[in-house]
Amino acid sequence: MPPSKQDILAASSGWLAALLNVVPGLGTGYIYQRRWTAYWITTAVSTAWLVLGAVLGQDIDPVLQADVVQQNQLIGLAGLLLVATVTAVEAARAAQAARVSS
Repeated sequence: MPPSKQDILAASSGWLAALLNVVPGLGTGYIYQRRWTAYWITTAVSTAWLVLGAVLGQDIDPVLQADVVQQNQLIGLAGLLLVATVTAVEAARAAQAARVSS
């Protein structure tokens, strides 16, 4: 009998899932935990954030408005770091909760 989703999650390392969500980013820790819905949600949110930044920054002249370009880059980076932090904490807590309930 194959292991259940709860068994796989309980067997995963919470700190490793959190690290994989931060360092490579974009929900890689969810792949490690085999949590596909969470992975695709993270991918969709990150993609939407990048597309929004590209759309909002397309009318900016990089030579004349270098300060605006730099500010937009910092906002984009901050958003991706926020996604990485939230997913890292959530992946670690999910693994811990699965271990407690097993």
